[in-house]
Formats: sequence, structure tokens, C-alpha cells
Amino acid sequence: MVDHQKVRTFTESIFQAIGCSETDAKLAADVLISADLNGVDSHGVARLAGYVRLYDHGRLNPKPNIQIVHETPSTATVDGDRGLGLVVAPWAMQLAKEKAERVGSGWVAVQNSNHFGIAGYHSSLALNKDMIGWAMTNAAPLVVPTFSKEKLLGTNPISVAIPADKQPAFLADFATTAVAYGKMEILQRQGKPAPMGWVQDAEGKPTAYNNAVKEGGGLLPLGGDREHGSHKGYGLGSVVDILSGVLSGANYGPWVPPFATAGFHGVAQQQVGKGTGHFLGAMRIDGFRPADEFKQNMDTWITRFRSAPAVEGEVVQIPGDQERNFRAERLKTGLPLNEKVIESLEELSKRFKIPFA
Repeated sequence: MVDHQKVRTFTESIFQAIGCSETDAKLAADVLISADLNGVDSHGVARLAGYVRLYDHGRLNPKPNIQIVHETPSTATVDGDRGLGLVVAPWAMQLAKEKAERVGSGWVAVQNSNHFGIAGYHSSLALNKDMIGWAMTNAAPLVVPTFSKEKLLGTNPISVAIPADKQPAFLADFATTAVAYGKMEILQRQGKPAPMGWVQDAEGKPTAYNNAVKEGGGLLPLGGDREHGSHKGYGLGSVVDILSGVLSGANYGPWVPPFATAGFHGVAQQQVGKGTGHFLGAMRIDGFRPADEFKQNMDTWITRFRSAPAVEGEVVQIPGDQERNFRAERLKTGLPLNEKVIESLEELSKRFKIPFA
């Protein structure tokens, strides 16, 4: 176990070492450490070396000039200037909140950004204003549409954060695939096979091979196969891609540039837009009904769902409970970083001469 504060300090230092301001480095580190604390190990400091590779390849601007390129009272399109998505997305969510405060809701499409970490971090930024937050992003094509052998979509996550009164917030955050690619990376590091229904091989056949995506295969949409509803996951992933990419002017579909992960190098050969795209929104609850009444009703909703009879050995949770349980435990015990993740952090430590915990 590694103390999360030490990892946070190290992560901030690495971001500053590639040119990020102190403020941006702290924010970017907070997004990554939040992922690890919440048990989303695939999107935490395991990604740090990838962001450095983006910088090395000239795809990441550590000091972006984030700008609004188009707007109305309730909407905007933002150019992230190749900045860290970890920084660009919170900037866009703040803009969405400001618009929502003025006119009831705010919706911001983002172009020219990069990987933004866990979507739930960004949607949750709306909660402190009694707003419902939305966050989604497209990603490099690792996912096959239903019945396809060609990868055309990213894992394209959706997150919705909804405040309550005395109960903790409802926080849904999920990929529109059977599994996020980061989970495949974890299996690769552990040398374990993938569960059936997660991935197919180059011929479109189900497989448990954890490197299938790198060898011509693809991740499957949420549902796994047509009989289990993969067309629904395909539809959800397509909506995210269109709102994040087509609407914003970012790249979309097979043209979204890859994250700098081992096995996926460079950029897409053809560009139809600018960088990676996001879509964020904030909705004022009191634009629909008094916020206090709504939050009290959310308490009732949450309490009732949690009280549902559970199957033997399980507990009925609401979205967000699992992450809160992980956070409470890891704040006490530390982060269970995989050996290969530690090795990647130690390599960064040597390169930048910054001590690792």
C-alpha cells in the first residue's frame, strides 16, 4: 500500500515538470488520485506515464489557452488548445454551471482536448450548486459496433451526478462498453484472461485473450453480444461520440486520436476535427421544482432502493456507493498500486529526478 498523499505530491510534481502551472498540476493530480481512491485503478496514476508520453509526442500543451469559440446564453463550444483533459473538462464544467446559474441549464461541447480521466469527477462538480451534472467523452476506436469486425467507437463513458439531502449523491459513471479498456490493461499487467463477453478477436469471435484488442480484435459494446443487448451499448456509445465529437468539432468515430498507451502509438492517420471531444452539462434543480423538496425526495428514493431485498451474500447499492466504500477504506490503508504501475512511476522519478514515495 502507498500513501495517497505521497502519490498526490509526486503526481503534481511530474505535471509541473512537463510545464503545467502549479494550479493545473494540482487539479490534474486530484482527478487521478480521486480515481485511485474510488477504486477506479484503470484511470488513476496508472495513466500518469501516458500523459507524459502525450507531451513527449507533441500532443499535449501543458499551458493551454482554453477559449470559447461559439456560445449562446445556455450553450458553448470550447477549444481546449490540446490541454490536459483533466484540466479542460473542469474548466468547461465551470462554464456550464455559470450558464446554468443564469438561465437554468448550461451545456458545453469541447474540442481539441485530451483524455479527461474519470467522468464522475467532472459531473460531480455540479453538485455543490444544487445542480445535476453530466459528463461524457469520446475516445480512440477500440470498440466494435454490433456485428462489426472493425473498431469504430471508443469506450465513451457517461456520468450523471444528482444531489440528495442527507444521503450521499447519486453518481452514475460507466463506459458504454462491456468493460473500460483500462480494465483490460489491469488484466494484462496481472497476466489474467478476460471474462467472456468483454472482447472479440480479429475474426469477430468471442475470446478471453487479454491482448486481443492490440492484435486486431475489439472491445464489445455494453451487453457483449446482440442476444444480451449489445445494440443498446452501441447506441449509447454512438450518442456520446456524436455529442462529444461531431457536435463540438472534435474528431469522432475511427478518427479520434489514441491515448498514449503501450501498443497504441502516434495519432490517427486522418483528422476530421480537433483532438478529443467532451460534452458537459449542468441543470439547476430549481429550474424544475424547489431544490430542497427534490433532494428530500432523492433521500427517499435512495433509502428505498437500498432497502430492497438482496440476493444471498450481496447488498443493494445505489450508483456511487461502491466508490465511496473504496474511498473510505483507501484513505485509511493507502493505494494498492500494481507492481507495473509502481515501475512506471519509478521510471518517471528517475527521468525527472523527483523522488517517488
